[in-house]
Amino acid sequence: MSTGWLDSIDRQTRLAGHNRLALLLLTLGDGAVYGVNVFKVEEILRAPPITLLPGAHPLIRGAAEIRGRPVPVIDLPRAMGCSGADPHHLVVAEFNRSVQAFLVDKVLRIVHIDVADVQPASESSPFLTSIAHFSEQYVQILDLEALLAEALGGPPQLSRHLAGSNDAKGWRILLADDSRIARSQVDRTLSPLGAQVIAVNDGRQALEWLQAQARAEQLDDLLMVISDIEMPVMDGYTLTSEIRHDPQLAHLYVLLHTSLSGDFNHSMVQQVKADRFIPKFSADELAQAVLDRVKNLQPR
Repeated sequence: MSTGWLDSIDRQTRLAGHNRLALLLLTLGDGAVYGVNVFKVEEILRAPPITLLPGAHPLIRGAAEIRGRPVPVIDLPRAMGCSGADPHHLVVAEFNRSVQAFLVDKVLRIVHIDVADVQPASESSPFLTSIAHFSEQYVQILDLEALLAEALGGPPQLSRHLAGSNDAKGWRILLADDSRIARSQVDRTLSPLGAQVIAVNDGRQALEWLQAQARAEQLDDLLMVISDIEMPVMDGYTLTSEIRHDPQLAHLYVLLHTSLSGDFNHSMVQQVKADRFIPKFSADELAQAVLDRVKNLQPR
């Protein structure tokens, strides 16, 4: 990737944590504009030769050698139903503890959007999380986690010794995540522990739910809040900050759970005073974090 792209991505990611979303805009050949979170992008390059993988999922075009390592290549135009597209660029992305590349038509630019201007997408496409209105055009924000789960399969299942635990029975957990796939993964992981998972789509919904529970004095059985970071309306950093500044909520345990990893996120976790940060997605690590929280609490 050129130095210009690298510098631009670095500048934009420094602005994160202020309820703003840095998006890499791209096209897939159907005339629409799509966006992916800049944090996920490792590099952008012209598509190298791609080796076909017999028996692979239809969304996997093949594998490409990128900097000496084989990387699966996911056909984004095909996933979004863009017939006749002839993509020539790769967006290499690192998230969910793996590296994968996505075929795209063109890469346009990087923009910075207030998440208050981002709204959840309709249910018409399983691979979109939200829609943003920017500079007189609509940007469809891609759910790369859903694409990855569809093309490569879901994350490993919960280990038997953890699935056999029922220590979280009687506890509720609030989950804020705009990805349908991510919400399903967390629920499948934590429900076997006995926990009741209440899922909402963004930080604003989570905050309003918590405030309503506080007014009703019904927070005693809330074990923790698990929040994604990149969400429309209100991101996870802002949600955590709002919780810490609300006297009725400040005591709550907040675990930030995101497909994005790296030193920046660890620094932001400390700034907003979250209790823990876990990159997506390890079923065992997330389950163990919940069980650790139960164990460390005083008997109710």
